[in-house]
Amino acid sequence: MDVVFIEPCFPQNQREFVRALHAVGARVSGIGERPKESLDGELRHWLSHYEQIRNVTDIGDVERAVRFIQSKVRVQRLEAVVEAHVMTAAKVRERCGIPGTSVNSTWLCRDKPAMKDALREAGVACAQSIGSSDAAEIRAFAAQVGFPMIIKPRDAAGASGTVRVDDVASLERALVEFDVVKGKSVAVEEFIEGHEGFYDTLTVSGRVVADFATHYFPNVLEAMRTRWISPQFITTNRLDHASAYGEVRAMGQQVISALGIETSATHMEWFFGPKGLKFSEIGCRPPGVRTWDLYCAANDVDVYQEWAMAVVHGKRGQALSRRFSAGMIALRPECDGTIVGYEGVDEVHRRFGEWFIDEHLPPRGHPTQPVDAGFMANAWMRLKHPDYDTLRGMLDVIGQTVKVRAR
Repeated sequence: MDVVFIEPCFPQNQREFVRALHAVGARVSGIGERPKESLDGELRHWLSHYEQIRNVTDIGDVERAVRFIQSKVRVQRLEAVVEAHVMTAAKVRERCGIPGTSVNSTWLCRDKPAMKDALREAGVACAQSIGSSDAAEIRAFAAQVGFPMIIKPRDAAGASGTVRVDDVASLERALVEFDVVKGKSVAVEEFIEGHEGFYDTLTVSGRVVADFATHYFPNVLEAMRTRWISPQFITTNRLDHASAYGEVRAMGQQVISALGIETSATHMEWFFGPKGLKFSEIGCRPPGVRTWDLYCAANDVDVYQEWAMAVVHGKRGQALSRRFSAGMIALRPECDGTIVGYEGVDEVHRRFGEWFIDEHLPPRGHPTQPVDAGFMANAWMRLKHPDYDTLRGMLDVIGQTVKVRAR
């Protein structure tokens, strides 16, 4: 099978998708923004062809590159796994007659108000929401639903650009900050109280063939706004045995079916609290923050290769072992500036060394990144353990023990 893959070079783990496609027997052509000469030896080996273009989010640029490749081989799949690339890929698929996730399904996975409208119609429990460019309509929605509320871009990914408004004054500030007063449309949602997690799948012809459930501590909005917190997320190995996940799985399959997702990776966020299980949002792509690395370590399987098996051969390769839970903890510098050192690293290595997967500790003198830059922006550690609760306790100890000193 000939597969075109958008942007094999950046971010760094994009190469893993190319490797996996090559490993399952695909002939892979890459489209990217970097010069061909910058590709390393492994990428050159895995790729049968590479087209450099100006911008991988420009539909015209990508279409021209794809049509050139189509003039040489019969392209059977065009794949993109980064949120910013998926709509471009869908539109070029449609123009070039290549199977894959449709423009409509991709749009529903990106436009939050349209997504929730479609899912409510299908019977999926969601937060009350609207998409609007009318400040008066948003004020009326606030009066109906009450505070707090969430406002974010219609195509936001995760907590990017998301704000919580707690009263009329903060709502009015948000209407200005989001340019609603100038006619820009935003997604406005009821704030859902409860624990936040995500459910990730690999699907083949609309059917889930592999799945993973992961928990945030604390919820993302708080984690991305609060410096002193060392946020965690942990994927559980109890998915097949704890009955509580049955509702999450049923919701996930219902969402996939309602949005018309066929063969793809998916990443969907959910909340569980006083109002029960509520769907939050979905991307027709893998999760970010290299989460699949945790799934690989937890399940004794190459999840990238499982994705490639689904894309190329339409089936699952290996069963998931569920042998471990695996988690990550982000370690924030005490202030913005430059790294001057660490405390507590030797202690947590001594206590938990056998369970470490890997870690990233930027060297002294390295500039810090802001708190809202994400889980992997600064220092982090990743561990696994056969028992979910034990692992969570280990990550709590690391958060209390390891200090990232900066000035």
